[in-house]
Amino acid sequence: MSRRRSGGLSFYEKKKTISHNQIYQVISWLVLAAGAVLLAWVLVYGWGIKSVVIGDSMSPGLVNGQEILIDRIRYNILEPKRGDIIVFKPNGNENVHTYVKRVVGVPGDSIQIMNGMLFLNGQAQADLFSDSIADPGIAANEVTLDTDEYFVMGDNCNSSEDSRTANIGNVRRESIIGRAWFHMAGGDEGLGRIN
Repeated sequence: MSRRRSGGLSFYEKKKTISHNQIYQVISWLVLAAGAVLLAWVLVYGWGIKSVVIGDSMSPGLVNGQEILIDRIRYNILEPKRGDIIVFKPNGNENVHTYVKRVVGVPGDSIQIMNGMLFLNGQAQADLFSDSIADPGIAANEVTLDTDEYFVMGDNCNSSEDSRTANIGNVRRESIIGRAWFHMAGGDEGLGRIN
């Protein structure tokens, strides 16, 4: 007499095996997720840090209360150049708000303000400011920048606390947080690149 298996219930569980392909897929997803998190961190750290313009020293381009994004990576590779709008803490003081100003002098330059005009390395810079500079501050006498110093001024030079004042003076390279590269304006102005 032969035994037949019935088609009834079976409590025998087939042992599941994990294939190499399944392991590879799981590892691929984990690596992809870690890469996405790293990329997001680099983007936010490098180009997504916000600062707020305080005062009207950079008007009409940037106005009081306007938010800007800071490029913190650029100056790890390149040096700030004349015309850049930088964000810095005066004298590296972490307890003060950030300042937003335009670089008018780079290391090695000589700066002097005479008769309401900025002189850079002895040459008059008539096109930098639309107004005559009322207060030359410490730049009434020629200022020569050291190898790690920058001379900065606000675009609205007669309403700006900048390198002409003794409490800010020449901005050292290590005090610079980064370059202002994008502004977020309110109302109809929308968003826009700086420079």
